[in-house]
Amino acid sequence: MCGGFTCSKNALTALNILYVVVGFILIVAAVYGRASALVTNLPIIGGILACGIFLILVSILGLFGAIQHNQVMLFFYMVILFLLLLVQFSVACACLAVNMEEQKQLAEQGWSRVNMQLKAEVQKTFSCCGFDDKPHALNDSMGHPECIKDPICCPVGSPDDCKCTAPCMDKLQSTIDYAFKLCGGIGLFFSFTEVIGIILAFRYRNQIDPDLDFSESLFPNRKNYKYTNIGPIVTTDNKISNSI
Repeated sequence: MCGGFTCSKNALTALNILYVVVGFILIVAAVYGRASALVTNLPIIGGILACGIFLILVSILGLFGAIQHNQVMLFFYMVILFLLLLVQFSVACACLAVNMEEQKQLAEQGWSRVNMQLKAEVQKTFSCCGFDDKPHALNDSMGHPECIKDPICCPVGSPDDCKCTAPCMDKLQSTIDYAFKLCGGIGLFFSFTEVIGIILAFRYRNQIDPDLDFSESLFPNRKNYKYTNIGPIVTTDNKISNSI
């Protein structure tokens, strides 16, 4: 195991560089998850996005603390990283714990809030028509624009009046499920790597820099003298012989 001062310093520095990359991965995953849901704003995924941003900031603090071996920076780095670990782990578990019924409710709420232009975009993207099989008035919040003719629904040789009739509910629900699983899985996996960062920072913080001069660190503005033994060691036998 890496136990030396220099090895611990390099390991903690490399780990914080990895955390910067992990932070960007969390941000990209959260943005992709929210964009793929289209009609639904997923607040839980926003937590993963916030964790990614804070992880980048904390890793920068850890980099400065590791390079300078600053006790105060390393202390706050451990505390903030531990709190971030708890939040990220909780949000990731919440993403993975959302069941099918809750995903359906989120999709239904999102569909009822968006305008007809976005609903038409959803119908074109997923080759579907309407949210469910139930009839809805055009001015109803669950209503939908006119169904379109799509090559996926209506292949070559189909009647001219062929239109997509499959509801969008199942496709929206599967997309939301994928977004939750993606963000939750990535957040949960990388939350365990933050435990390594806390342990390594604690170990490195308690180590002594072998190149550190304690006299200069305690009295930086004074001239500090080092005393060394100069000349041969004089014993009692030499003193007696010299006196004779």
